Amino acid sequence: MRNGDQVLLIEDNPGDADLTRLRLVEANADIQVKCVDRLSAALPCLEEKPALILLDLNLPDSRGAATYRSILDNAPGIPVVILSGQDDEALASKALHHGAQDYLVKGSFNAKDLDRAMRYAIERQALLRAVEISQKQQLEFKNQFLSHVSHELRTPLTCIHQYVTLLLDGLIGPISTEQGDHLKTVLKSVNQLHAMIRDLLEATRAESGKIRVEPRCVSLRELVQQAAAMLKPTAEAKKIGLEIAVDQRAPLVHADPDRALEVLINLLDNAIKFTPETGSVVVKAFMVETDPDWVYISVSDTGVGITPESKNLIFERLFQDPNASDSSRNGLGLGLFISREIVRLHGGRIWVTSEPGSGSTFTFTLPVYSLAKLLSPIAIYENRMRPSFVLVRVDLTPFSNPALGNWKETWQQALEIVRRCVYLDKDLVLPPMGNEHTSETFFIVAATDLQRSGIMMKRIREQLERVDAKAKHRLTVSALAIDLPSEQAGSSTQLQVQGLAARVTELVIAGVERRQVARQITD
Repeated sequence: MRNGDQVLLIEDNPGDADLTRLRLVEANADIQVKCVDRLSAALPCLEEKPALILLDLNLPDSRGAATYRSILDNAPGIPVVILSGQDDEALASKALHHGAQDYLVKGSFNAKDLDRAMRYAIERQALLRAVEISQKQQLEFKNQFLSHVSHELRTPLTCIHQYVTLLLDGLIGPISTEQGDHLKTVLKSVNQLHAMIRDLLEATRAESGKIRVEPRCVSLRELVQQAAAMLKPTAEAKKIGLEIAVDQRAPLVHADPDRALEVLINLLDNAIKFTPETGSVVVKAFMVETDPDWVYISVSDTGVGITPESKNLIFERLFQDPNASDSSRNGLGLGLFISREIVRLHGGRIWVTSEPGSGSTFTFTLPVYSLAKLLSPIAIYENRMRPSFVLVRVDLTPFSNPALGNWKETWQQALEIVRRCVYLDKDLVLPPMGNEHTSETFFIVAATDLQRSGIMMKRIREQLERVDAKAKHRLTVSALAIDLPSEQAGSSTQLQVQGLAARVTELVIAGVERRQVARQITD
């Protein structure tokens, strides 16, 4: 260690603390030693970034594994040497597997042993850090390379696609039936390459944490029906039956509709791909009584099944079942990896149950849309219901149909602006409704009255108009007082929040229906 480095000694036994201090001075008289006797006193000291931590596992306010986990969580880059008693040696050894660099048994080490342990701990931590930086740089380089290559490949593939399509459509001149068949094979291969490149880019984004989800309040039944309709021609071509079964009790879900649809299509496409002719595929959406906060969606097939070894790796990047037939391998093995990342970003889980020769069932979960749960933090203050609420509505409608530019990017930017214009402890911007692409309506539940809500409305209008200087869309901001049921005034706060959620739901649905009618009249 260098002169002047600070060592944080966390030890509650005065005798052991004095002995360790003495050994530190003997090893290096210029080392600064700061000693604390509790975990709660140690955590603020970590902000000073000591060069090393000497840690006793058993403290008055923390014991055993919980002690080093807390230190490692709060100081991931600082080397730690455990000071253990004779009876804690097994636990100290276990701590090495969780991030500690070394351990010493109290009363049995001298200054030389302590100096060696500290030097090695610092060197090991520096080596781990260098390896971590190197791996991160390699991953970044690999992702940049894959992204660059993928983008470069898109241009010639698009050119090939366009010219093959022109030939097939007879726009350049007549072609024979045999030539047409060959061109269709070329087109199929081009489309397959496009899909591979798309998956490669998505997987690269997933690995670097760049996949985004924009949750909305959506109908799961509509998503399942849409996915089934898109894959129905593929299933019919193989004479495979495709059925859907959505539980009538299945509520709305809080999910990104495009991303959730991507997962469903991936699972359905795989199910059809690995199911022989005349087989069947079933999509189900259902509730589980023991897990009411989640909706379960499963895709079952009567295909070849998956071996136990492959089940453990099926969601890994680039994995392909070695037992699958060559005709089924028309991708890079990225679909399930991407699906897992999308489900994870929603807070859900995805898993598979399968037996070789008996088909497979892939199941994933999406969160239930619970307005009461979202409203609770802003509706209750000091264990009491706030006195008044207002529903603020922001309508965004493009002047042209279809909208000029990237409409999705436009409304996402507008939504971010709206979220920055509210008070997080008093207002809630509701997740957008449905899967609109022609207009957007944002709703805000504000814990205030109509008069004060005018300040927020003015701020929202000014911010949105400032961004949309060229006036590409029509902007309307309005507000409506939320009248709560009087009979719930004396009930529990939980029931009052549920009543507020029910009333907000009524107003939002009515507002969405009015918007749809107005759009139909305009169209």
